[in-house]
Amino acid sequence: MDQGSWLAQACIFLAAAVVSVPLAKRLGLGSVLGYLIAGALIGPHVLGLLGEPEGVMHVAEFGVVIMLFLIGLEIRPSYLWQMRAAILGLGGGQVVVTTLAVAAVALACGLPWQHALAVGMIAAMSSTAIVLQSLRERGLDSSQPGRAAFSVLLFQDIAVIPMLALLPLLATQAVVADAAAPHGHSLIGGLPDWAQALVVLGAVAGIVVAGRYALRPVFRYIASTGLREIFTATALLLVVAVALLMQAVGLSAALGAFVAGVVLADSEFRHELETDIEPFRGLLLGLFFISVGASIDFALLAAQPLLILALVVALIAIKTTVLYVLARLFRDGHADALLLALCLAQGGEFAFVLFAFAESVNVLDAGITGPLVLAVALSMAATPLLFMLAQRLRGKPARKPRPDEKIDNQHPQVIIAGFGRFGQIVGRLLRANGYRSSVLDHSADQIDLVRRAGNQANYGDASRMDLLRAAGAETAQALVIAIDDEARTSEIVESARKHFPQLRILARAYDRRHLYELRKLGADVIERETFAGAVNLGARTLRLLGMRAHQAHRAAQLFSYYDNDLIDRLEPYWGNLEIYRTQLGKQTADVEALMREDAEAFHLGQAQHGWDAAPEAEASSTTGGQMAR
Repeated sequence: MDQGSWLAQACIFLAAAVVSVPLAKRLGLGSVLGYLIAGALIGPHVLGLLGEPEGVMHVAEFGVVIMLFLIGLEIRPSYLWQMRAAILGLGGGQVVVTTLAVAAVALACGLPWQHALAVGMIAAMSSTAIVLQSLRERGLDSSQPGRAAFSVLLFQDIAVIPMLALLPLLATQAVVADAAAPHGHSLIGGLPDWAQALVVLGAVAGIVVAGRYALRPVFRYIASTGLREIFTATALLLVVAVALLMQAVGLSAALGAFVAGVVLADSEFRHELETDIEPFRGLLLGLFFISVGASIDFALLAAQPLLILALVVALIAIKTTVLYVLARLFRDGHADALLLALCLAQGGEFAFVLFAFAESVNVLDAGITGPLVLAVALSMAATPLLFMLAQRLRGKPARKPRPDEKIDNQHPQVIIAGFGRFGQIVGRLLRANGYRSSVLDHSADQIDLVRRAGNQANYGDASRMDLLRAAGAETAQALVIAIDDEARTSEIVESARKHFPQLRILARAYDRRHLYELRKLGADVIERETFAGAVNLGARTLRLLGMRAHQAHRAAQLFSYYDNDLIDRLEPYWGNLEIYRTQLGKQTADVEALMREDAEAFHLGQAQHGWDAAPEAEASSTTGGQMAR
């Protein structure tokens, strides 16, 4: 294709997206459905404005690879290990049960068992790109059903590997021999099975080792040049190289990119990689969705409408039922199980690859794959509608994402991230003492509530460094992180410490574990969100039980001092949970004994002298005695 043709194609793609996507979002249908509609309109079966849609699909599939890489960057290896039960249990159960259920229906319709099993395996796949994008648009990616959906999708991506190996075995031996040579999908296809397994394990191990020890010095060197475009090129080179390596050994390129992202999740360059690659992800995913829409064969749909409709309904019904039952067995609530089932009820992009491969090795013929490919494409197009149905059935209306607002930077002395109950108290105290603050909060409802009360606040995600910079982070003295999301708090502390070293960071911690994590990431001051309130309530309880006011106040001061000192002394043991718990029990008992001794000494002093010592002085004296002990 010449240069003019490529430019014309690019213009058509961009124009279709610009027209269809904003209109679909305005109608509440989501951007994914807008892209699919655009693709269907300009595809070869409607307006015929696209040439070589298959070639476009191959380019667009790189968007899925980039998406899996970015997802991997957000998941630390320890968190992935914690998800192993959901990945193997829920994900594995979904693939196996869906395969058997669809195969049973196919057998009942008269297909041979080889054909039925192949169709069942391929139908078990769901669309990683469409589901994750739709979850993200609706703010559900970090919810319980969002995490469960990711676990299932990750297992499906892994399952593609054994499926590619199993499909040729469903054909006759003679056909496999004839088809194996021209349709090899990797450079190691001619090796014995044990050698192929060793090469695959070596490739994955190579990615892990390179990510741990080789890539960080490379990124550090590239970053030292100060050329952001070269850093972006290096990041893209990494994704492309990993994808090529995985394809060379017969693995999924998307799975390889995910592994590379997980390996780099602990890297100090994680946020730069996300920021630089994100625009490519969005653009290529849009291209992918348009390509899926263009693949809908309306001529075949018009020729066999009842068959195609029956296939789509059967696919969605079977997968919804299987996923809902499995989710309930994993103790998800009705609403979460329903959302999970409906959001994963479609076919997946890997189905196109697997159907083509099954046809190439004569497991399935074109008469079977044609209607099935169309049914998969239509089920993918129906996904945004299934999300809307799930939202309605759950009783929670879908939220339209609110765009970030322009921040009026008045050179604040303090930036407050999160303006709920916790952040508002901090803000009121600062304002009452004449300090200027800039407020960021990611809850549209909270922003509207604060503004109705006459306070100034800006809508935006404080984990985005560009928004922090716009809020005045380069000149402010302090950043107060008052949000109630542990993971985002840690992310903001880590990024702000790196990008704005002059900022004093004060953070809200959920518990001791979170406090230790925030210390490690560089927070200067950390306040446990319920500790101070609980201590004050305890002091009032002591007064209610008959203790004099200054005694109760003094007891609360001592308890706070001892508890904070205990946190400092136990921090070296935090890496070993068993030792930490042992030391915690022992030293907590010591602290309680010291406080009882102090209370007895205080009462004895009152009885001997007949007067009350200043609580502050005695607290200092007792503290000195405790330190000496």
